Amino acid sequence: MALTDTAARNAAPKASPYRLGDSAGMYLEVQPAGSKYWRLRYRFAGKQKTLALGVYPETTLKQARERRDDARQLLGQGIDPGAARKAQKQAQQTGAANSFEVVAREWWAKFAPTLSESHAARNLRRLEKHTFPYIGTCPVADLAPADVLNVLQRIEKTGHIETAHRVRVLVGQVMRFAVSTGRAQRDVAADLRDALPPAQVKHHAAVTEPVALGALLRTIDGYNGTATVNAALRLAPLLFQRPGELRQAEWTEFDLDAAMWTVPAERMKRKKAGKENGPDHLVPLSRQAVEILRGLYLLTGRGRFVFPSLRGGDRCMSDMAMSAAFKRMGYTADEALPHGWRATARTLAVEALGIPAEVVELQLSHEVRDSLGRAYNRTQWLDARRELMQKWGDYLDQLKAGATVLPFAPNTQ
Repeated sequence: MALTDTAARNAAPKASPYRLGDSAGMYLEVQPAGSKYWRLRYRFAGKQKTLALGVYPETTLKQARERRDDARQLLGQGIDPGAARKAQKQAQQTGAANSFEVVAREWWAKFAPTLSESHAARNLRRLEKHTFPYIGTCPVADLAPADVLNVLQRIEKTGHIETAHRVRVLVGQVMRFAVSTGRAQRDVAADLRDALPPAQVKHHAAVTEPVALGALLRTIDGYNGTATVNAALRLAPLLFQRPGELRQAEWTEFDLDAAMWTVPAERMKRKKAGKENGPDHLVPLSRQAVEILRGLYLLTGRGRFVFPSLRGGDRCMSDMAMSAAFKRMGYTADEALPHGWRATARTLAVEALGIPAEVVELQLSHEVRDSLGRAYNRTQWLDARRELMQKWGDYLDQLKAGATVLPFAPNTQ
């Protein structure tokens, strides 16, 4: 039942805090010292949050309900009321209700739920580090291209060209949000599309020469590390997956009898909608991969993670474990990285084994489209992908044994 003012007034303190529920997530929290606080529990972006609505009796029951209704209205618009309140407080402190920082935080609160948590957090960090200290207090309506260019050139001078490009995109998104909410006339960042030199894309180092690849595989076989790191190093080239997906693998995801690893959609590198609604990623296991996993199961199979942390606890192996092993084996970051196995497989599976590129791309969990622009379902072509993974495992064994494997030569006749 909903609270009454009489019940709120007569709520006596107890030895520990307790709550009196009202409605629609609002409640009165009574503290042992006698203080009484209005609170609202709500969910945003899948997380439980709490919003302060005032102190009783200074804030009456009616006023608390009005604030609750205002907050729920923001939720209906896709805005986190807690983040919106933070932006309002900052606006009051700076005296600029429509400052770039206030609008940017409002934009972030509205659109962050559409992104993965890490992507949204990275966007906010870039804004906080590179824009707020310089244009944060400027009203968005008064910003000029020169103001934004000054921000971008500061980043450019540090040599982080790609970051400068990403910040320009973020500023543009904030400005277009300001336009859509009537607080600016145009996106001033649009004038700066050609103001920065192109970013030099640096790919992960990967070994794509067969003889060198065979040498690397033999070095891995001879590496004297822990059993879990050794197994991870030997499995990584066989599975086509990113290091993070491998490190966080759980035993419940594996069916060794069926030779299949099912990677949950939420752990794949996808947009948020793909993580929440997309299919799981199927990884057929070669005979070589199953053999390694069966041996590892004897060591870690009673726990949650296939590769548990050496420090104990319910944690998986560190993200630096395999990188550190590569360094100890004498490979620099410019020569080979754990992430480079995907590029190795993408190159040699097509060039040396003649596997259709579409099959390899599907196994890498890349989106593949046909000539009509339709995306192939990631669960399709499973038989072809099983054949790919076994051929790849056999090919790596041949290279490791020192065999000379000739590149695939398509029949052009």
